[in-house]
Amino acid sequence: MKKGDISQINELKTVHKDLCSEIAKVIIGQNQVIDQVLISLFCDGHALIIGVPGLAKTMLVNTIASILDLSFNRIQFTPDLMPADITGTDVIEEDLTTGKRSFRFVRGPIFANVILADEINRAPPKTQSALLQAMQEYQVTYAGQTYELSRPFFVLATQNPIEQEGTYPLPEAQLDRFMFTINIDYPSSREEVEIIKTTTSAYHADLKNIIGSATLISLQKLIRKMPVADDVIERTIKLVSMTRPGQETSPEIVKKYVGWGAGPRASQYLILGAKTRAALDGRYSPNIDDIKYVAHPVLRHRIITNFTAEAEDVRSDDIVDELLKGF
Repeated sequence: MKKGDISQINELKTVHKDLCSEIAKVIIGQNQVIDQVLISLFCDGHALIIGVPGLAKTMLVNTIASILDLSFNRIQFTPDLMPADITGTDVIEEDLTTGKRSFRFVRGPIFANVILADEINRAPPKTQSALLQAMQEYQVTYAGQTYELSRPFFVLATQNPIEQEGTYPLPEAQLDRFMFTINIDYPSSREEVEIIKTTTSAYHADLKNIIGSATLISLQKLIRKMPVADDVIERTIKLVSMTRPGQETSPEIVKKYVGWGAGPRASQYLILGAKTRAALDGRYSPNIDDIKYVAHPVLRHRIITNFTAEAEDVRSDDIVDELLKGF
């Protein structure tokens, strides 16, 4: 790496520390969740946050948007939400001078740097798919016209895992667009005491902006330039290939419980996630421990379990645990 790149990594470590400090003014605990969200942000990836109601999923996203000098929109997904409600639609305008009418495209809420897709599984697949092109290609097509999205572009979606009535499971193609699936759990007893004290008082967090779009894009490009040892790449590819039941090298747990394994995008995100974790820690190249750290959020939604796994209560996280034992 060049001398300037090393200086930027030191800057990124400081930015990461400042971001965590600001988030901690609002969010008590959940350090691993916050860390994984920030990793996906600096990777230029999208994240799906899954947790029961009341665990501050939406507040976390709002807080991150507040400390980044970026445009932010929240989309509340509901069963009657239509694709045009996300992407935008044409409206008829009349020239008062000539009386001539013409169509003008009115941009939808997708045209922002940070998108909160709240309770994404409440909308039908047709509406969910409106995000697909935006998440993958950073553009929106409507009525044959393509509109570019401003960069950076980051989708944070939330999902409630227990209330399944009136919900629509995300298609595998859309799940694969998310870099991470992040599970958020209950706080500890000590953390819950702090949460109650804070939220039932007159306390108001005074948040400040940490970085803007130009700095964020620059740091995202820096992470892409970080070197990775061939051994780390080869072992990562081997780990991903072991999730595929058709491979001879796959362990018995995969052959028995997995219907479909992870694709090449998983390898890409494992390496990118490991690079980012190393950079946020002030290191200049990732190691195997970094791969292990991001393995669960990258792989848990890309390992599709079969009916046998469902009957025996074997989850994709259990399979990742088993694979990492020999990694």
